[in-house]
Amino acid sequence: MMVDYKTLAQTLQSLTEGEDDSVALMATVACEVHHSDDRFDWTGFYRVTAPEMLKIGPYQGGHGCLQIPFSRGVCGAAARTGQVQLVPDVEAFADHIACASSTRSELVLPVRDSNGDLIAVFDIDSDQPDAFTQADADALDRILTGIFSR
Repeated sequence: MMVDYKTLAQTLQSLTEGEDDSVALMATVACEVHHSDDRFDWTGFYRVTAPEMLKIGPYQGGHGCLQIPFSRGVCGAAARTGQVQLVPDVEAFADHIACASSTRSELVLPVRDSNGDLIAVFDIDSDQPDAFTQADADALDRILTGIFSR
């Protein structure tokens, strides 16, 4: 099953309409995105909770790392640079943090609030190599922006 981003975006817009609590929004997004595509093995948020520090937020899948400094791993790189990280092979990513040994590829997107401040990163792991495309990154970025930047 491959995700239908148009339907996913419409579903998330209707589910989150009028909600402004970021944790409630993150929980809803993590759940809906996780169940939208068989490639998505772990789907969730790492929230900015202190300077240069991410802590696990709402997620779906097995346990994740509890905290990740901006200086480490794929999530840290997304937070540090503000750029989407599209990693076809986590073994080839310098300083990858293996929260789950089954992870083969990863997509991490910075999440900003309506002021443009980084509030989290959205992390999707897959147990398949090269599971994500630029089209996935672009569609998810539009969805996240529509929900968290409004």
